[in-house]
Amino acid sequence: MGLAAFIRTIPKVELHVHLEGSIEPATLLELARRNRVELPATSEAELREWYVFRDFPHFVEVYIAISRCICTTEDLELIGRAFLAGQAAQQIIYSEVTFTAQTHQRHYGLPFREQIAALNRARRWAEAELGVSMGLIIDIARDVAPEAGLEVADWVIDAYGDGVVALGLGGSEAGHPPEKHAAAFARARAAGVPLVLHAGETAGAASIRGALAQGSVRLGHGVRCLEDPQLVAELRERQVPLEVCPTSNVCLGVVPSFAEHPLPELLAHGLYVTLNSDDPPMFNTTLTDEYLRAAATFGFDRAIVEQLVCNAARAALLPADRRTALIQRIQAAIDAAPIDRE
Repeated sequence: MGLAAFIRTIPKVELHVHLEGSIEPATLLELARRNRVELPATSEAELREWYVFRDFPHFVEVYIAISRCICTTEDLELIGRAFLAGQAAQQIIYSEVTFTAQTHQRHYGLPFREQIAALNRARRWAEAELGVSMGLIIDIARDVAPEAGLEVADWVIDAYGDGVVALGLGGSEAGHPPEKHAAAFARARAAGVPLVLHAGETAGAASIRGALAQGSVRLGHGVRCLEDPQLVAELRERQVPLEVCPTSNVCLGVVPSFAEHPLPELLAHGLYVTLNSDDPPMFNTTLTDEYLRAAATFGFDRAIVEQLVCNAARAALLPADRRTALIQRIQAAIDAAPIDRE
């Protein structure tokens, strides 16, 4: 079996993917028609062209349009099912999915618990029909007031263990350091809820240090740790998982090109790296594509691919018995995959 076939067929785990940012054009078109929302395009082909990343303002425009089309809990169940079907098609057997519930509560009046119930219906359907599952990371949007962050923390504490696996922090890093929501994070930590914060993407090492100080158990992105050798040493010693999203980093201008992405350097430093897609259709990628591009661009062999796949499984925020079963399932598939001797 060649490396590309190995990547496509082995079971995988994804830790950094946004539910709203995973909606494919066909699903968005269905939502828009269902809710009578006008979009800049009226066919799937036109929508796919509109989706293609141009610049950050356009990215925000697409994201806002997507959010406007999610009006009911039935819509949430639809996008949950569509997302999980897409993951299953890639052999992604477990995903930890970032979801900004407060947006839908504030703009469309959808109660948080009803949102979670809808996504849990999608999750249970996928577990029964497709053999894949997900956990939800409910994030605080960085630009909201600290009081709004506390509201999200309370929601997550209440729903923790019912499909919800962590409290997150998303949105633009500039001007909104993790410390802004320190009270929310402290409340969640005291209740035993893990924190998974975005940091070290568009902002540098100080953002990462801030996330670590709040107790983040993983780092969403984290690639700019390389600007601070002492921070690199700390991350290596603590083996804090980095949720690296190369194509996203290129599109958002964090790095100039895929070939110049610091992924090989992160690995060379002995850091704990996982590979992820972030907002896949908006960046014209998938998790499988990220593995294929990384292997082709950087000459990764099967051992490095196996390392990245297993890293993600070990960093999953699952109960110990379920995480062990996940790791064993992936390792068994890896061991059973024939090696190409050519």
